[in-house]
Amino acid sequence: MRSAVLTYHSQNIGGNDYLTNDHVALKEDLQLLAVLGLRLVSLSALVDALEGSASPGDVDRCAAITCDDGTIFDWYDHQHPAHGVQRSFANLLQDYACRAGFSVPSLTAFVIASPMARAEIDQACYRGNPYSNDSWWSEAAASGRLAIENHSWDHAHGCVARICQRDQRKGTFLGIDTWEDADAQVRRAADYIDTRVPCQRTTLFAYPYGQANDYLVREYFPRFGSQHRVRAAFISEPAILTEASCRWSLPRLVCGWHWRSPEELEKLLKPLLG
Repeated sequence: MRSAVLTYHSQNIGGNDYLTNDHVALKEDLQLLAVLGLRLVSLSALVDALEGSASPGDVDRCAAITCDDGTIFDWYDHQHPAHGVQRSFANLLQDYACRAGFSVPSLTAFVIASPMARAEIDQACYRGNPYSNDSWWSEAAASGRLAIENHSWDHAHGCVARICQRDQRKGTFLGIDTWEDADAQVRRAADYIDTRVPCQRTTLFAYPYGQANDYLVREYFPRFGSQHRVRAAFISEPAILTEASCRWSLPRLVCGWHWRSPEELEKLLKPLLG
């Protein structure tokens, strides 16, 4: 089993080219995956194979698409004031599937749960525009085209006045290293998301900033599964996912961080091509 998890941020719109716009990057990267002969699968299917409930061979030489932070541009097209109409991530995948003539697996959107945190992030980062609202979660999940998953309670975000971390260490997730803080960031977030998305149950977690620590990887996630209900957790690391990967620190490749062009992405995907 050799698979890749690719990550994008739909709020990354600073222009209309690959380097400045994750919507442009995703559209071009989907074309690259087709040229390379790599199939798209859902992130849940990859985890099924890791858990043993599906055959690893079913997801060999495949890629799953994910996006972080949960802005409305994951689901809705957007008229950007400076850069024109932006096709949503979900619709870009649908367009790709229609051209290729097959049904597209679901996109996985990792969202921030706390309504207060999202409101503060909107105010500080998006000029007060309600880009992080959760009104679209249920509709998107019910469509089967997008899965809503857990990106923590408040992201330990620097723009949030009060985060769920005992020392108020913001801008990093490495300070989430006690049961109390982890439970507030992970289990509480899952509980809230499940109330807003009754048609599904969240079971996947993406670490904010892609950062995991020993407590989360070695103790909290493996020992307290009956409470947090997470099947797998993902870091940001430029590596390929294999059967030997630790289920609590699975690698994801991040657009704009680990690669900045289709050529760079192709190099990262080389292990899948042999």
